[in-house]
Amino acid sequence: MNGDWLIRGRDGRLSVYLPTDDAVLCRAERGPGTAWTPAHRIGGDQKLLPPPAVGQGGNAYAHLVSWRPTVPGEAGLVHSTHFRPRLAALDWNPIGHPNKKGDRTGTPAVAVDAEGRAHVFVRNRGGGVSMLGQKEKGGWGPWRDLKGREVQEELAAVTGESGRVELYAAVPNGLLYWRQEKAGEQPALEEALEASVRPGTLRALATSPQSTTLFYTDDSGDLCVWRPGGKAVTLLPSAGPGPVSAVRCELDGHDCTLLAQRSASGRVAFAAYPTEQESAGAWWTESGPALPSDATVSLAVDEDDRVVAATLSPSTGQLLLTRRKDEPGLALEAWREL
Repeated sequence: MNGDWLIRGRDGRLSVYLPTDDAVLCRAERGPGTAWTPAHRIGGDQKLLPPPAVGQGGNAYAHLVSWRPTVPGEAGLVHSTHFRPRLAALDWNPIGHPNKKGDRTGTPAVAVDAEGRAHVFVRNRGGGVSMLGQKEKGGWGPWRDLKGREVQEELAAVTGESGRVELYAAVPNGLLYWRQEKAGEQPALEEALEASVRPGTLRALATSPQSTTLFYTDDSGDLCVWRPGGKAVTLLPSAGPGPVSAVRCELDGHDCTLLAQRSASGRVAFAAYPTEQESAGAWWTESGPALPSDATVSLAVDEDDRVVAATLSPSTGQLLLTRRKDEPGLALEAWREL
């Protein structure tokens, strides 16, 4: 799943989105901190092509985007909105193809602006990035070419605290950054950074009213941090090969950024540091059982402002969850299977 697949809904309940070979499933808390519903298919019976993407706006609605097969050898993108975890999501709605027609061109990404409008990004056939945005009064605008060359498969879309949409992409030996100056405008390519980036390791997070922060792993295996307008810095060696999950939370009265990643040992590793103060340093602490190699981790903050972490292994279907204890530090409850 491209995006945070563990989210808190408008009603305070947590939910998880679970991609399969041809669908997206959802499970949700029956009430905050209580039992969870069985997995159910969302968006109707259309067959999907993995991997899907998810984004969430300030109104806490979840927007999901995926490819679906159309005719042999071709595919188109579809979109669904999920207003509340225990309500049925809207049926998948076709939103087209960045090159009008053809096969899938890359993994989509989605971000939602302050007005609740979804912005869908995907690599196009020419190797650049195309975007489709919802209109203020409903429907979708035209596909727009945001330029770029040799863009890699997975994009990182994020909404800043300003409510404006931003996008990061990796290219050979570098990173590209697009930013939306005003609501409803087409994001513009603003900056490029020379960097070595492992494919599939981008993760973006809003970290202040002025900035979003990109996390990525470089070719040497270090977890690096970049805020456009500045230089990239090395935070610490990555715990494992995959992308990190990141969330802002309050720890002992401080605004912190918490990172989680499946470590090389198979367990979940956590690291926290004061938000945008990478010079303070960070270090990994492992938790929970060893997980299968395909397991991913996602972070959220629940209705009581407690950090929640979940892990999912697609090969086994195992879904585990833990919460921060009500005590100083980052002590976690025992991991439990849902």
